[in-house]
Amino acid sequence: MQPVILLVEDDMVLRSALKELFAREGWLVQEAASAREAQERLDETVHAVVLDVGLPDGDGVELCKAWRAAGEKRPVLFLTARDEELDVVRALDGGGNDYVTKPFRMQELLSRIRVLLRGSADIRGIRRGDFSVDEEKMQILKGASPLPLTLTEYKIVRTLMERRGIVPRETLLARLWDDGSRYIDDNTLSVHMSRLREKVGAEHIQTIRGVGYQWSDI
Repeated sequence: MQPVILLVEDDMVLRSALKELFAREGWLVQEAASAREAQERLDETVHAVVLDVGLPDGDGVELCKAWRAAGEKRPVLFLTARDEELDVVRALDGGGNDYVTKPFRMQELLSRIRVLLRGSADIRGIRRGDFSVDEEKMQILKGASPLPLTLTEYKIVRTLMERRGIVPRETLLARLWDDGSRYIDDNTLSVHMSRLREKVGAEHIQTIRGVGYQWSDI
């Protein structure tokens, strides 16, 4: 699965350059140019946040503090133009996991993000309505009760839950193929979807005709 980085940077030139850099690493990028946009785009798909301290509508450190107070645990790396000790301490005390000071070396930034991504898998939870993912046990829970899913069904539901929006059939097939389910083809996927609707509720799996599927929290 490709890591997703929420990149919060109001400098359009720098944001574009970082997006291209991250894409070359195989990472997906959600962009935000303000604190308001960052708040809107921090969804279940995000693995880590790269957050500029100085934003046009607020302070990145204060935004991170608010996220931490609300229980957000995913890693945050600050981008800051200041390197005075008090500013660094404020960023880390505000809930940041790491920081780099502008101007920074691109390879150093990538290295620091890789470290954060390695740790994010242990703390990142996926929750949609009454449903949540127990990644350690590879189970989908409804409330506190695990659903009786096969391993392939678990992988399908997990993929649907972690994506906001439509998941193309080709994406699901590629994901299952990569995970070793080589017997999965288009017709077999349709059979799995039919069985899954019986187990999780038909209202939670919407078919987008000619495109794919979408999870609905209802």
